[in-house]
Amino acid sequence: MYLTPEEERIMSGESGPTLQKAMEILVALGDIYEADRLIPIKSAQIAGVSYKTMGDAGLEWISDLDGKVQVPSILNPAGMDLERWQEMGVSAEFAQKQQEIIQAYSSLGIEVQCTCTPYYLQSFSATYGDHLAWSESSAVSYANSVIGARTNREGGPSALCAALVGKTANYGYHLDENRIPELMISVDCELDASDYAVLGYIAGKAAGKRVPLFRMRSTPHRDQLKALGAAMAASGAVALYHVEGVTPESCRKDFELPAEQLTIERTQIDEVYETVSGDGITECDSAAVGCPHCSPEELEEVAAKLEGKVVDNNVWIFTSREVAEFNPRLVERIEKSGAKVLCDTCMVVSPATDKLSHMAVNSGKAYAYLPGMCKVAATIANIEKCMEKGGGSHSD
Repeated sequence: MYLTPEEERIMSGESGPTLQKAMEILVALGDIYEADRLIPIKSAQIAGVSYKTMGDAGLEWISDLDGKVQVPSILNPAGMDLERWQEMGVSAEFAQKQQEIIQAYSSLGIEVQCTCTPYYLQSFSATYGDHLAWSESSAVSYANSVIGARTNREGGPSALCAALVGKTANYGYHLDENRIPELMISVDCELDASDYAVLGYIAGKAAGKRVPLFRMRSTPHRDQLKALGAAMAASGAVALYHVEGVTPESCRKDFELPAEQLTIERTQIDEVYETVSGDGITECDSAAVGCPHCSPEELEEVAAKLEGKVVDNNVWIFTSREVAEFNPRLVERIEKSGAKVLCDTCMVVSPATDKLSHMAVNSGKAYAYLPGMCKVAATIANIEKCMEKGGGSHSD
């Protein structure tokens, strides 16, 4: 792989051991995937933030790094709301370790925004054709598919190395030839809002790592595309998809239709709604919305569904801190019901979820991950039914 003279100096250690190690990791990845060179990136989104998944070894590694990121960089969700962790039932010991992780990242110049939806942040935009180093699976899918930017599904360490150097290896989804659809999926029914998460759950299993091209009767908006991609990234490993006439590359490029084709019917979607993921516990004891984090429009929908209602169980609504702070009236309307609007975290990476048994969710990603990562059964439903099934919501 070709390195510029400046990159070679970093590789030799002239800029210090942290940048040297970062460059070594990027070059090793480039060699593995036969990249020709490093390319500049516009931003980085770094996973490996929750103490639940990182542990002491991860904290020690980050704490030993020295340097500053070269591009705007933010974090994936942490294991708790950084301000309201006690309300989640998180222990003081966990909270202390989590804050140490956040401080270690902050010392590297990374903005303390812990979210899986960086594209909602006003100061962290990405545009068509931008090269990025993002690592959270649903954010990668959204960037590649809905925005038309270019990023591989980076690991937490590789995204951090790219942020420190300001570059990543030129392979994978950075290249035109790897963005061509490989599987045609026709959806043989009209879709409602929550159906996109279920569709993604089904399609991800079928697609695996391939790039699907969807032909739909319905026209999804950005939050529905977010739900579709997040589910495919969790049930499979889809990092890029196209929707005919909707996503930017499908509109700008004349793709040949893939030879392999698949049809998904209404009965398949309905079957997922009727099936519990994980151990079949009969009653839900909780509900959660916001995996990936809620947009302002989704907060508005939740607020409308909870208007005049009271919830009896744990009901968590997850969003980024910036979105919550910019929409205080929506937060107030939601929390009037007894539900909690939580920031910086989500149900999948927080130890608070481990205390529950069966959660109602509107997310195909959460439906796929909760049984394995949290040992919590999951039922998938639309927002209103989530509140009824998991929150025990009733009129005030």
